[in-house]
Amino acid sequence: MADLHIQIDRGKGGIAGQIASELRASIRGGRLTPGTRLPATRDLAADLQVSRGVVVEAYEQLVAEGFLVSRVGVGTQVAPKSPVPKPPPEPARPQAPPAPRRAPMGQICYSYYGHRPTSPDLGHFPRERWLAAVRHVLTTVPSDAFDYGDPGGVPELREELAAYLRRVRAADVRPENLIIVGGVAQGLSLALHVLTQQGTLRLAVEDPTSHRQVPLLRRAGAHLAPVPVDEQGLDVRALSGDAVLVTPAHQFPTGVVLSPPRRAALMEWAYAGHRVVLEDDYDAEFRFDRDPVGCLQGLAPDRVILSGSVSKALAPGLRLGWVAAPPDLAEDIRRARGELDLGSPVIEQYALAHFLRTGGYDKHLRRMRREYRRRRDALVAALAQELPRITVRGIEAGLHVYLELPPGWDEEHAAEAARLLGMSAEPVGPMRHRPGREAVVVGFARLPAHRAAEVVRAWKVSMSGQAVD
Repeated sequence: MADLHIQIDRGKGGIAGQIASELRASIRGGRLTPGTRLPATRDLAADLQVSRGVVVEAYEQLVAEGFLVSRVGVGTQVAPKSPVPKPPPEPARPQAPPAPRRAPMGQICYSYYGHRPTSPDLGHFPRERWLAAVRHVLTTVPSDAFDYGDPGGVPELREELAAYLRRVRAADVRPENLIIVGGVAQGLSLALHVLTQQGTLRLAVEDPTSHRQVPLLRRAGAHLAPVPVDEQGLDVRALSGDAVLVTPAHQFPTGVVLSPPRRAALMEWAYAGHRVVLEDDYDAEFRFDRDPVGCLQGLAPDRVILSGSVSKALAPGLRLGWVAAPPDLAEDIRRARGELDLGSPVIEQYALAHFLRTGGYDKHLRRMRREYRRRRDALVAALAQELPRITVRGIEAGLHVYLELPPGWDEEHAAEAARLLGMSAEPVGPMRHRPGREAVVVGFARLPAHRAAEVVRAWKVSMSGQAVD
């Protein structure tokens, strides 16, 4: 059994993080070699005089990162091949967007891929549990299941997802009305493809909205009509067109929730003109101050097309999402899915079905909900302390905050300064159709709580040429 020599600063807080950091450094430095067995969580907790839950959390973090492996009957060991840290990137100034700052909505789209303000912390991906799910699939699923299948998705996954959406999102959905897709983007593309086959589609969109979605929507053939968003969400009175795309549970980027009166008015609008509501349920599981509001689809399953994915809950790179559509549209979307690329990867679908069925998905969400709440609270507290003239808008939810900047601040300069400090930040200007107050969207999912104050202080210093006092 290894002697771990863990040093803890009890006055600093974040004991689990300190334990994880000490172990991580020992593994990287070679003091703890591959295969080394670690003490049981109860024994290490007694040695360090901390609660067992703190040690469990530290071990789980390192298992998720791939530094440790844990097996029943064997215990916790250093992984056979521990991750090797990549060298830090060169401190180069990121290139500015090659377009004017105030251009029509959707015309500015940053070309880089990867980390966004809505990206989760991928270090917390449940590697061991996902690997167990894949192993279960490979050892139990018959070989014929890996052949070309229903382009709408593996029946087992559709059944599990339907049950999950009914239980967690108050959806009114049946397995036969679900189509498995490669994420929300593909789901929206397929739905719009079907809707535009019926003629010209005038699609109302929120203003501001995700500037990354705008090219996708236009490429699908929709003619966009921006509609203002205020503290109650989409202004339904300003709606026009044949359909509308909304993020009602947590509007992107402002972070507001569509109010009950607006939800009722939106449903009346949809029924009155036989219109379609496209609901992007992108991060609804992460509500910190109360239970998430139910999805719109549960109110009007014959008028709403619901899109969701595991991109925020697990990882964007899995490319697993779903569309729940009214029966008459679900079959058309399923057929379009088959004509596009014959369906989604089968093994991953079975793995997700197993993950849902065995409770692993729920357990992971509960853990990440606690962690993201800590990180959001730490960032908001640091902003209140260091930059009190910044206004935090939106509800306590999701993976990002919407920050209205003080007079004299330039949003592009503020976003770039934040990115240089390791934060994920984007200016709101490219997301707007109409001018508005200078603002930035900042992701907190990858900003550990213990670093929030330090990073915000550095951001304040980097913006010292602006009007911060």
